Amino acid sequence: MASVPSLASTVQQHLADALAAALPDAGAADPLLRRSDRADFQANGILALAKKLKGNPRELATQVVGALGESGTLKEVEVSGPGFLNITVADRAITETLAARWADDRLGVPLKEKPGVTVIDYAQPNVAKEMHVGHLRSAVIGDALRGMLDFTGEKTIGRHHIGDWGTQFGMLIQYLIENPEELDADAPDADGARAMSNLNRVYKASRAVFDADDDFKERARKRVVDLQSGDERTLALWQRFVDESKVYFYSVFEKLDMEIRDEEIVGESAYNDMMAETARLLEESGVAVRSEGALVVFFDEIRGKDDQPVPLIVQKKDGGFGYAASDLSAIRDRVFGLHATSLLYVVDVRQSLHFRMVFEAARRAGWLTDEVTAHNMGYGTVLGADGKPFKTREGETVRLEDLLDEAAERATAVVREKAEKVGLSEQEIVENGRYVGIGAVKYADLSTSANRDYKFDLDQMVSLSGDTSVYLQYAYARIQSILRKAGKAKPAAHPELALDPAERALGLHLDSFGEQLAEATADYAPHKLAAYLYELATHLTKFYDQCPVLKADTPEQVENRLFLVDLTARTLRQGMALLGIRTPERL
Repeated sequence: MASVPSLASTVQQHLADALAAALPDAGAADPLLRRSDRADFQANGILALAKKLKGNPRELATQVVGALGESGTLKEVEVSGPGFLNITVADRAITETLAARWADDRLGVPLKEKPGVTVIDYAQPNVAKEMHVGHLRSAVIGDALRGMLDFTGEKTIGRHHIGDWGTQFGMLIQYLIENPEELDADAPDADGARAMSNLNRVYKASRAVFDADDDFKERARKRVVDLQSGDERTLALWQRFVDESKVYFYSVFEKLDMEIRDEEIVGESAYNDMMAETARLLEESGVAVRSEGALVVFFDEIRGKDDQPVPLIVQKKDGGFGYAASDLSAIRDRVFGLHATSLLYVVDVRQSLHFRMVFEAARRAGWLTDEVTAHNMGYGTVLGADGKPFKTREGETVRLEDLLDEAAERATAVVREKAEKVGLSEQEIVENGRYVGIGAVKYADLSTSANRDYKFDLDQMVSLSGDTSVYLQYAYARIQSILRKAGKAKPAAHPELALDPAERALGLHLDSFGEQLAEATADYAPHKLAAYLYELATHLTKFYDQCPVLKADTPEQVENRLFLVDLTARTLRQGMALLGIRTPERL
């Protein structure tokens, strides 16, 4: 594994050295380098420097150019406008840098100098309830962020904070005790693989009785007390609900092509024994106070209606604990038990106020510090074509399984259209259709900034054109096809060759992969990585239009272009894998 400095960082260093030599009074000045459509890069830091030094920016820029000296990296540096520097990199430098990336398993992307431990709270379904489209974003965004963080060398620990505790379980368990045959009965749509069918039906039946029968409601509430106090019979039935639900969760996450580890499914119940101590610590430290019988935390800066402070309720006046106690206990466990340096929550944006208060309470208690931070990745809503929350025609929430099945069906039809030309078997059509369909759903989610809502449009998602994963997957498959057709010609870098404009543009974009990935990861922004990959595929399309690969003018040019497309394929595959999306070899 060898870290490869990017051309941008090399140019930045050359300019910084020249600035220090030509203008010693400037101190450690930043050249402010960026990509440009007038050259490869533009540096405009001299403008601000000229104000500081009270000099003519154009004259200062000329002095800096004079101090650059000889460099194998720089082909041309010209002073432009009021004092910009337009910088063109040598073709040889581009090819040599890319060759170093090509020779490295990690594409020359460095690991973090000081990796930490990030606990990611994502994919949080509820026990005894079917997963719906609302569960999609947390799972997909969290999984992508985890892949990106892992690649930097960060240690990540997943936490699936499933809803497995609370009053609804008193209702469910009491109903089951009174109707023991219900859970064993075959639901009309059960097929054996769907462990959830029965549970979901029992949940709906118990809810109907709970809402209609006050005596049952009272028995259900007493059953909650039995559950919380550890009654064996009650706990055994509760455990059955949890186990059956986990079988179902695994089946859905498998359809999503996501790995879920059993030891990382740590629900609300896991923090039950910590809540009383959490409340005691908060009260003793003065972070929480008693108000109208409840234990609460007040925040001057967080106010609701009539400008009244909005409290965070740690313990209700009846002695029960709510979500705040559970979430604060989880923070204690993750910071002191798992030794986390970062806590990352992928939850609905509508819970942002709750987590803002939880994090502030944890900071006041000393559990979160400058060294241990928490970040809430609040995500927006999945909308239908009408711009309203995505529902079925009957107005019900869309089951996640149904949505994934339909995506795979639509994508399989797209793959089948081209299958004969490529020579795919029926098994390959079905398998690739699944990867294309699930990839389409994930990419549509990840290519949108997490905090924004997005429209769920399957027709657009499986389109071969535009900003879709299918476009990227076909770009990858096309390269593999070219490499197979190359015969004896093999990818090989030829730094001595001049590069066409489309080769240069593709090469410079390839070289920026590590830096753009680092930025996307630091910002917890998978959409930035998705945007980089789409731009890479766009550069590849322009390259194909202008630069024949197998019919290039010389054998050396064939090899060099094979090398360029091979590195492009590897970068696409790596980037897509970090987002949790597969790239089939043939499409």
